[in-house]
Amino acid sequence: MNQFEWKTANAEETGHFAARLAELLQPGDVIALEGDLGAGKTTFTQGLAKGLDIQKTVNSPTFTIIKEYKGKLPLYHMDVYRVADSMEDLGFDEYFEGDGVSVVEWAHLIEDQLPGELLTIYLYREREDHRRLVLVPKGERYEQLCKEILA
Repeated sequence: MNQFEWKTANAEETGHFAARLAELLQPGDVIALEGDLGAGKTTFTQGLAKGLDIQKTVNSPTFTIIKEYKGKLPLYHMDVYRVADSMEDLGFDEYFEGDGVSVVEWAHLIEDQLPGELLTIYLYREREDHRRLVLVPKGERYEQLCKEILA
């Protein structure tokens, strides 16, 4: 399995990268975000939202689990950190197979409910605002997406 890397020097660059990625996304795309607290998962999602022309303020859905936003494509922003039982049926598949883009923070906690093909992005804090983004595609669609965004 291939993986791709991109480095950013500040939150603005992280958001800009995500906005560029958003322009390539299609209905049904799923992005899993992994990283420690403060790694930039919500900042990344805010950049995606900007790239999808979403006007509402995007913030972490920690206590609501899923927030929906309307833009060029609907954005389904999920934070599954507080999901106690990964086998609990919360209807994630309806979002994953829907007409929008799903972004799942802490996706490893519901790994058994994730689709077989998706793009996982690991965000690592290198220092202060610097981030290293490691993109791990599962499936040909996401492999091509990574090649295109990093070209």
